[in-house]
Amino acid sequence: MIQVVNVTKSFGTQVLFQDITFTLGKGERIGFVGRNGTGKSTLFKILLGEESYDTGEVIIPKNYLIGTLKQHLHFSRPTILEECATALRGENAEFEQYKVEKMLLGLGFKFSDFTRPPADFSGGYQIRLNLAKVLLAEPDCLLLDEPTNYLDIVSLRWLTKFLREFKGEMILITHDRGFMDDVTTHTMGIWRQKLCKAKGSSEKYFAQILLEEEMYEKTRANAEKKRKDLEEFVARFKAKASKATQAQSRMKLLEKMPEMQALGLVSTLDFEFTYQECPGKTLLDLRDVSFGYTSELFRGLSFPIQRGDKIAIIGKNGKGKSTLLNLMAGELEPKTGTVSKNVNLLIGHFGQTNINRLTMENTIEEEILAVNPAMGQLRARSICGTMMFTGDLAKKKIKVLSGGERARVLLGKLLAKPSNLLLLDEPTNHLDQESVESLTLELQSYPGSVVIVTHSEALLREVATKLVVFHHNKVEFLQESYDDFLRKIGWEEEEASASEVQRPTEKLSRGDQKKLRSDLIIERSRELSPLKKKIEALEKEIDALEKEQALLEASIIDLAAGGDSKKIQESSQRLGVVKKRIDEAFEELTEVSLRHDELFGKFEARLKDLES
Repeated sequence: MIQVVNVTKSFGTQVLFQDITFTLGKGERIGFVGRNGTGKSTLFKILLGEESYDTGEVIIPKNYLIGTLKQHLHFSRPTILEECATALRGENAEFEQYKVEKMLLGLGFKFSDFTRPPADFSGGYQIRLNLAKVLLAEPDCLLLDEPTNYLDIVSLRWLTKFLREFKGEMILITHDRGFMDDVTTHTMGIWRQKLCKAKGSSEKYFAQILLEEEMYEKTRANAEKKRKDLEEFVARFKAKASKATQAQSRMKLLEKMPEMQALGLVSTLDFEFTYQECPGKTLLDLRDVSFGYTSELFRGLSFPIQRGDKIAIIGKNGKGKSTLLNLMAGELEPKTGTVSKNVNLLIGHFGQTNINRLTMENTIEEEILAVNPAMGQLRARSICGTMMFTGDLAKKKIKVLSGGERARVLLGKLLAKPSNLLLLDEPTNHLDQESVESLTLELQSYPGSVVIVTHSEALLREVATKLVVFHHNKVEFLQESYDDFLRKIGWEEEEASASEVQRPTEKLSRGDQKKLRSDLIIERSRELSPLKKKIEALEKEIDALEKEQALLEASIIDLAAGGDSKKIQESSQRLGVVKKRIDEAFEELTEVSLRHDELFGKFEARLKDLES
C-alpha cells in the first residue's frame, strides 16, 4: 500500500499539481490518465524517490518493492537469458530459469535469441529485456510508464494477460485506453492540478470529472447571481438610514463569499487533415511486390488501395510493416513487382524516421509553413495552436524540442499538407489518451484513404476495415475487420501456446486422479465461496432497498396531498439516495456475478479435462 497525502509539486512558477491525496490499496491496479505535461511521470519519480516535492507526505511501507522501467539501460551479463535471470529473487532462483524463458518468449524473443548478448538487440528490444527483468522480480507494486511503446501486437496481448493476473499493485500510464481498461481496476487522473480517483474504467472516471465540472459551474453561476443581488441591494440602500443595518450585514456576507473562478478551457489536440479529392477509384496498386535487405521480408504481395479504404498493417516487430509503408510512400523501390500510383495521388506520410528529417534550425511555425507556403502564416499559426504550440511557443526551434514535441510537429505538417492518402506509422506513440481519441475520430471521418501501422487493438477496431497481416512466415491482404481475423485465423503464437497447454500428459493413476479432483473441488469452494456470499448480500440489500423505494414513493404521494413540504423534501432526498444505491448495488452484482461465472467455468473445464 502507498499513501500520498497533500503533495504539491511545482517547477519555478509552474504548479504541476497541488495538495493531491490518494491511497494505492491492496491489489489495486490503477490506470493513470491526464494530458501530456500535467505531471504523471513526475509523480512516478516522486514515488520512486527520484524527485523531491514541495509539501505533503509520501508513505511507503518498509521492504515494499516497487518495480519500474528505467530509461537508462544497463546490462552486465553476456546473454539475455543470464541477464534476465539476475532479476529472480528467493532461495530457489537458480532453479527457476523456466520463468525467464517463458517471460522472454511472451515478450517476442525466440529460443535462438537466449544465448545472444543484450547489446545485439535494437533499443526497442532492450526496453523489452528491461520489462522482463521488472516483471521477473515479482515486485509488490509496478509503476509502468508507456510500457506498450516498443511492443508488437502479439507481445501486447501477452502483456495484457500477464497484468490481469498480476497479484500486486500497479499504476499504469499509457496512451492506449483499450489496453489500460483491460488490465486495471481503478482510474486516476490529474485534472486542473488536482487528483481524482474512481473505481472502474476510464469512461467512468471521465464521466465523474464531467459531472463534477457541471456541478461546479452550476454552483458558481448561483453564487454569481447571489453576489450580484447582494451588490445591488448594498448599492441601493447603503445611504438609507432605515436600511443601513441590512446593507451592512449584506456587505459582510459579500466579503465572506469565496471567489469562484470560471473554469478555463483545457487545451486539446484537434485534428483536421487537409483533404484534396482524387478522381478515380484506385489510389495505389501493389502487384506481386517483394522486398528485402540481406534477407527477404515479403514476397508476392498484391492489393489495391481504393478511395475511402481504411487499411491496417499488423504483425510482430521486425517483419517489415514499416518497410512496406515506406515502399508505398515511394521512399523504397520494390525488388520485384510494381507500385502503380494514381496521377492525382497526394500522400501524407507519418513515419518513425521522418521525425529525424525535420530541419533543426527552423521554428515550429517555419517547419509547418514550409509544407504548404500557399496557406499563409495565419493558417500555419492555427495549426501550431492545434498541436498545442500556442503564442510564442510556435517560435521555438525544432532542435530544442523533445521527441514527443517533434512528433506533434510532424503531425502538424501532415495537417498542413493537402492529401488523399495517409500513411501512418504508430502515430499514437507520443500522444495522450484524449489526443488519440481525437485522431481516431478524424481518421474515421477522413474522406481519403488511410494505411496505418499500429499495435493498438482499440484503434484497429475503431478504424480498420481491411488488413495486411504479417504472420505464418508470410504476408497477406484480408478484406475483413480485426475481430473477424481473430475469430477466423488468430495469431499463431497464441495457437502454439494453447496447444502447449493442451498437450497430452502421462496418464494419471485412479488414486492420483481422485486426489486431484478432490483438491480442485476444495480450491473451487475456497475461490467461489466469498463471491457467493457477496452475491447473496447484494441481492438481499437490493430487495430491501426496492421495498424502501416503493414505500417512499407512496409516502411522497400521500404527503403531497397533505401539503407537508418539509417532509416531502426529506422523503425525496432519501429516495434519491436509495435509487443511487440500488444502481450501484446492481452494478456491483453484475461485476461479481460475471467474476463468479468466469471462475466457475474455468473450474468446470479443469474438472472435465481431469476426467477425460
